[in-house]
Amino acid sequence: MTGAFYLWVKAVHVVAVIAWMAGQLYLPRLFVYHTMSPVGSAQSETFKVMEAKLMRIIMNPAMVVAWICGIAMIAMNPVLLHQGWLMVKLLLVLLLSGIHGVMSGWRRAFAEDRNTHSQRFFRIANEVPTLAMIVIVIMVIVRPF
Repeated sequence: MTGAFYLWVKAVHVVAVIAWMAGQLYLPRLFVYHTMSPVGSAQSETFKVMEAKLMRIIMNPAMVVAWICGIAMIAMNPVLLHQGWLMVKLLLVLLLSGIHGVMSGWRRAFAEDRNTHSQRFFRIANEVPTLAMIVIVIMVIVRPF
């Protein structure tokens, strides 16, 4: 039963990571378009709603579920803690969690009409989660060390 349960936890983890990453990749793109909208415009107000719902309904729960399932998998298989690939993955997951928090702050700034960043800034910021995701996938699939 434990083996089957582990696989269910792993499946939920993968689904949660996909949802979380979708949000991490989409939210900065919304910010790019939001910077092009005049403050107080209907378009700006629509972006505020979209950004808030993406964060509250998708990104936050997905991050929490990904963390819970990841910790559960390690608890069920503690030998993983001695593998270098997992240490790299965990470091990058911490980075993604920090980026999540930073994005939350950017979202609040937009909600309060006090964004100070440019489109270019958000276009560049959009690449950080992408690069982290690429390395994480390589660590998990290839397990180079």
